[in-house]
Amino acid sequence: MGGFKFDHLLKKRDGEKTESNNVEYAPAPLEQPQDLGESEEGSRGEDYARGVWGRKMEFLLSVIGYSVGVGNLWRFPYLVMQNGGGAFLIPFFFFLILCGVPLFYLELCLGQFSGTSCLYVWKFCPLFKGIGYMMMAVSFIYCWYYIMVLVWVLVYLVNSFLPQLPWSACGQAWNTDQCIEGLHSLGNCSKVNAACNASKAVYTADDMARTASKEFWHNYVLHRTDGLEDLGTIQWHLAVALVVAWLVIFLCLMKGIKSVGKVVYVTALLPYVLLTVLLIKGLTLPGAKDGIIYYLKPDFSTLLDFGVWVTAAIQVFYSLGPAWGGLITMASYNKFNNNCLKDALICVMADGFTSFFGGFVIFSAIGFIAKEANMDIKDVATSGPGLALVIYPEAFTKLPVPQLWAVLFFVMLLSLGIDSQFGVFETLSSGLMDTFPRLRKRKVLVTACLCVVLMLLDLPYTTGAGIYLYQLVDWYFAAFCVLIISFLECFLIAWVYGADRFSNDVKLMIGRTPPRFIRFCWCFITPAMLLTIFLIMCFQYEPPAYDNYEYPMFAKVCGNILAMVPVIPLPVVMIYQIWRTPGSLYERFVYLLKPSPDWGPHISGLKAEYLEMEDKAPPRGVLDAVRHNLLGSSDYS
Repeated sequence: MGGFKFDHLLKKRDGEKTESNNVEYAPAPLEQPQDLGESEEGSRGEDYARGVWGRKMEFLLSVIGYSVGVGNLWRFPYLVMQNGGGAFLIPFFFFLILCGVPLFYLELCLGQFSGTSCLYVWKFCPLFKGIGYMMMAVSFIYCWYYIMVLVWVLVYLVNSFLPQLPWSACGQAWNTDQCIEGLHSLGNCSKVNAACNASKAVYTADDMARTASKEFWHNYVLHRTDGLEDLGTIQWHLAVALVVAWLVIFLCLMKGIKSVGKVVYVTALLPYVLLTVLLIKGLTLPGAKDGIIYYLKPDFSTLLDFGVWVTAAIQVFYSLGPAWGGLITMASYNKFNNNCLKDALICVMADGFTSFFGGFVIFSAIGFIAKEANMDIKDVATSGPGLALVIYPEAFTKLPVPQLWAVLFFVMLLSLGIDSQFGVFETLSSGLMDTFPRLRKRKVLVTACLCVVLMLLDLPYTTGAGIYLYQLVDWYFAAFCVLIISFLECFLIAWVYGADRFSNDVKLMIGRTPPRFIRFCWCFITPAMLLTIFLIMCFQYEPPAYDNYEYPMFAKVCGNILAMVPVIPLPVVMIYQIWRTPGSLYERFVYLLKPSPDWGPHISGLKAEYLEMEDKAPPRGVLDAVRHNLLGSSDYS
């Protein structure tokens, strides 16, 4: 998620009031724009007081880095393998186009048009202003627990510089008597090892649980206790890594988009370079071919399983990261006439390609490990942190110069994790500064305070029960509220604000309305898919689990409460808005379902004409609204 300037110039509109007294917005040719900011410095300072990306590439890399996260490496390949191999790509790209692109495009347009953070973009429908607070709550919780991925990776990265990789051998203080010195010793029992049974021909996941790499993860990195009932003590190596992780985030974000825009040239591009290097090396390993075949071999019969399609839809949704507020926030720093559709297509396809490409890297290593250990690939492959922090590091122990490959791999994971953290953290800080504009002059102080507060709240994750807490939060907090936000976002734009009106807002920015296919998705396909996924997730709910640990009832209750916390602002703010609005109950609802008076393009030179255009739009019936939402109209032109 993951997981988040422009060279386009702001154009004056050629169209003025015509003799028929209709307002026209005839955009100047895109090839020859005129920059209002260059000719009217005062206006430009007011219009872009929040800041603006230095280059278009900075925005693209920031959004790609926001969407592409560690989940693309430790979740997607496993889902492909478990759901029909190459056949899984059919539903995955199906939902990527029908659900991912429309949602992505919608949020980029919202942020760019309004020029505000997710907290204030809901002026187009004040009754649902609470959705902005929901996004802030989701981003806060995400920042709170996701940082632990960076913490774990930092611990592995530091240990990768030691003369011997500590997860490559037994005999360490944290190892048990049943420790297996690498999976390769399972396939070749020439070494003296109590756990090595030479009579075995094939080894299973139970054997893998006793490897040096698994014990390093559980007994040293996590220092895991028996459960949440035993919190344990703070592990100081994790606490130090936590401080370093937040220090890195602070240094990268202390000046907002000015600093992020420079950092992403490294953090967003470096993972692709390192993935390519690791893939080239992986393809030279014995068994790599078997792993990749297992990864891609299609089983088209799985396409008849409805669960496979649901899994693909969920993966698309959580991989791209809509409804977290990050996309709206990053797009709010765009130049007003930036081509949002092109950006959405590039970023969504980059996310899909990275997931697919990362599978080759992961399964070339898994095939190698399975061959060395004489195990079935399905017993080696796993999902979640175990894939990136146990299975893949295991492969390095059999490579020449293992420290080099370990450093490259963990630097890549660190880059992916940092990028995903950028978008959600910037959502928090932008929301605060939009609420209190005077804080914009103290961006460094605001960023530092947020980092310190979150760091202190993260300390429970550094205890022996930290992994159980992490899994509990990860399981519950975004399970339902993010789907609710996305559904409401799509429904409100399509049927309350009006897809036709929103399309004309987009036209005001870039000179053309969104394609009819996108509008059809906004109105019908995407909200229907989101509602279906939400109902299925409610019906198929399962309690959280980690490595055969059964969570106690109090943990499940706390998890359900946590899942509801981000939803609370929606009814609270709705009630408050109704209470403070004058008139009868019906009049209040009608008023609050209309855009607030200060809603409109954030470019001051366009607001008066925009409001006049809105005033001239005729009222419509239900059937007319459906027709115009899908086909458009000329009422605004």
